[in-house]
Amino acid sequence: MRGDLRVPFLLNGSMNASGDFSAQEIEAGRRLFAGDWAFVTAAASLASLPRPAGMEVAFAGRSNVGKSSLINALTGRRGLARTSNTPGRTQELIFFAGPPRLLLVDLPGYGYAAAAKQKVAAWTGLTNDYLRGRAPLARVYVLVDARHGLKAIDETVLDMLGQAGVSHEAVLTKCDLVDAPDLARTSEALRAAMRRRPAAFPDLVATSARDGGGVAELRAAIARLLRERA
Repeated sequence: MRGDLRVPFLLNGSMNASGDFSAQEIEAGRRLFAGDWAFVTAAASLASLPRPAGMEVAFAGRSNVGKSSLINALTGRRGLARTSNTPGRTQELIFFAGPPRLLLVDLPGYGYAAAAKQKVAAWTGLTNDYLRGRAPLARVYVLVDARHGLKAIDETVLDMLGQAGVSHEAVLTKCDLVDAPDLARTSEALRAAMRRRPAAFPDLVATSARDGGGVAELRAAIARLLRERA
């Protein structure tokens, strides 16, 4: 492990992981994700979306940013979301259900150019329609690879979310692969970019699906969001 993430952290002006969450909230997040989780459906069109059944939290990001790995880490189910080293494998909206009133949505990765343009356009259009018009959608977590930072294509997605008024928050992934000074610089640059966006939630969670850094805090954040939406 290159960076020291033995103590996960939430970046909101401090480097303190648990400063924004009480022990009770961390425990609530653990309990929320400790139950059984299961695949619900893979939607390739708006017509095939599942009927609203509670709050939905979606995960967006460039291809191979680690969306499936993070979902598996959150739920503690290694094989729940299919992971692959092949970019662009997720081409539908994948829904997972756990406790009552909560669904996780794995969105198709963007920025993958090797697939047929018509296919890319189809799943990009589906994703955009879902993000703009899905009533149960409470927040979109936009995943950013800590090794590369915010890219122009991420900015395009953030622009769309802001224009649609969709609540969104940045999450750094693969932080265990970055040295601490580089991680701090990437984090501050991303945080500054998010501060300029009125619809963006100001906190920034740094995670590592491999060693679990930041996972407890992200669970607590989702548990808090579910409580506030109740």
